Amino acid sequence: MRAMRLHALNERLRLDEIEPPVPAPGEVRLRVEACGLNFADTLHVKGRYQEKKTLPSALGGEVCGIVDALGEGVEGLARGDRVAALVGEGLAEFTLADARLCTPAPEGMSPEAAASFQVAYGTSHVALDHLAKMRPGERLLVTGAAGGVGLTAVEIGKLMGAEVIACARGAERLEIARRAGADHLLDSETQDIREVCLGLGGLDVVYDAVGGDQWTAAFRSCRFGARLLPIGFASGEVPQIPANLLLVKNLTAIGFWVGAYKTHAPEVLSGSLAQLFAWWSEGKLTPHVSNVLPLEEAEAGLDLLRNRTATGKVVVRIG
Repeated sequence: MRAMRLHALNERLRLDEIEPPVPAPGEVRLRVEACGLNFADTLHVKGRYQEKKTLPSALGGEVCGIVDALGEGVEGLARGDRVAALVGEGLAEFTLADARLCTPAPEGMSPEAAASFQVAYGTSHVALDHLAKMRPGERLLVTGAAGGVGLTAVEIGKLMGAEVIACARGAERLEIARRAGADHLLDSETQDIREVCLGLGGLDVVYDAVGGDQWTAAFRSCRFGARLLPIGFASGEVPQIPANLLLVKNLTAIGFWVGAYKTHAPEVLSGSLAQLFAWWSEGKLTPHVSNVLPLEEAEAGLDLLRNRTATGKVVVRIG
């Protein structure tokens, strides 16, 4: 099979011909149709992600594919089933997946859409619903609101009944967030985040994919009892959280890494994805895939994420 693999840190991916993997007990092998790329993949290239890969290794953590083979003990799945799954090496013609993390893809959903749902929509849904327990009428700030993950937070936040402030760079990106349902648009290059948020009455929930100065401004814009979700650090600066301000305002900072749920609570992820697919089937969610590339151009997809030029999801079409 063909696979785009990383052989050494800080190098470009190479297109390799290797043997297809064999599923272990509890696993299935998928014939990959499409693989979603995420900012985490760019961190894997640098060796800076929480989870370290043994090289050489393919990147890509989410796919849509057809069940091709089943490991011992797998129940509820059969060869030929079309599923979305969180995986370890998705940039390949075949990959392995934990059967517990395979969710049937809705009829009529494109491979690109199904592959792009799990990390972006799943992160936002689990963060806002399961962790922050956001309620209708609360005010939500989303930083990096036109990115692959941030845009889903805008959409899900609005679906959950929040008043959504979308923070992004420039009118073009903010227009994308507006179409996703944002109530207020905040240009991070020309406007003062704290001034705007306090002017609206302060924040109840912060969904921050940027870090750095944007986190600091959002933190200082929180109302009593607000919840803050540090989702990622696209700015390259990991913020420090002053515990004294947590105390004074009764704030809660909630860490969330989707990879930990794969090991410790896979049922939370599969349950979330089932709900998200149901919303898609009802016409309540519209995934925004901005770029679709062939397998041999996966490196160009990573460049779109590194340069923060993608608006929405970047997907590699394989099968």
